[in-house]
Amino acid sequence: MKRLVVFTGAGMSADSGLATFRDSDGLWANYRIEDVCTPEALARNRALVIEFYNKRRREMLAARPNAGHEAIAALERDFEVEVVTQNVDDLHERAGSTHVTHLHGELRKLRSTRNPDLIVPIEGWEQALDAMAPDGSLLRPHIVFFGESVPMFERAAEIAARAEIMVVVGTSLAVYPAASLVRYAQPGVPIYLVDPGHPDTTGIRNPLTVISKRAAEGVPELAALLRRTFLNQ
Repeated sequence: MKRLVVFTGAGMSADSGLATFRDSDGLWANYRIEDVCTPEALARNRALVIEFYNKRRREMLAARPNAGHEAIAALERDFEVEVVTQNVDDLHERAGSTHVTHLHGELRKLRSTRNPDLIVPIEGWEQALDAMAPDGSLLRPHIVFFGESVPMFERAAEIAARAEIMVVVGTSLAVYPAASLVRYAQPGVPIYLVDPGHPDTTGIRNPLTVISKRAAEGVPELAALLRRTFLNQ
C-alpha cells in the first residue's frame, strides 16, 4: 500500500463545531495569546490558563468527528496512513485513525511543570487547579505554548519525508514550524490541499491539487479521488 501522510489544522475540526484560532470569531477574538497560551501566562495567572483549557476540553468532549475525520480514518483500508495534526483534540482518534502525531500537544493529557516528559491522562474535562504530577510538581495542560519548542516536529518531518502522497487539510500554512512540513515531501510527491480559504502555498514545489471546500465536504471527495487515482496503479 502507498504511504499517505495527512497533515491537518484547525479547519479539520471546525466542521465539528470547534472554534479555530485565527478566524474573526475564533478563540483569539476573545482571549489574548499572552494571557492563556504562554509559559509566562501560566506562571502569572495559572487559574485563567487552566480555566481556558478546561473549556477547550469540555467543548472537545461534546464534539463529534465529522465526515472529514471519518473519511481519513477509512483511508487506512487502502493506504498506509499517517496523520500529523496541529490540533489538540482527539477527533482523529475517535473517528478511527490509528497513527496520529500531535504537533502541539493533546487536551486529553496533562504533564508535569518540572519534567515535560512526565505525561499523564486526564479523565473528563476538568483539571483541578491544584492537581499534582507523580513527581510532586503542579500539572499543566499538555499543550505546546507559544514560545516553546515543538518536540514532535522531528518525528513529523521524518513521516512527511516518507510520504508517497501528501494531503493537507484545514490549515493556513502560516504557523511555523508546522507549516514547513510540506517542504519535507520528496520531489515529485503529489500534494492535495483541502481548504476553502487561501493557504500560503508559496513553499510548495510539488505537484499540487486544490479542493476549495471545507473538510467535511472536501475530504470525502478527495478520498474518492485518491482511490480512483492510485488503487489501480
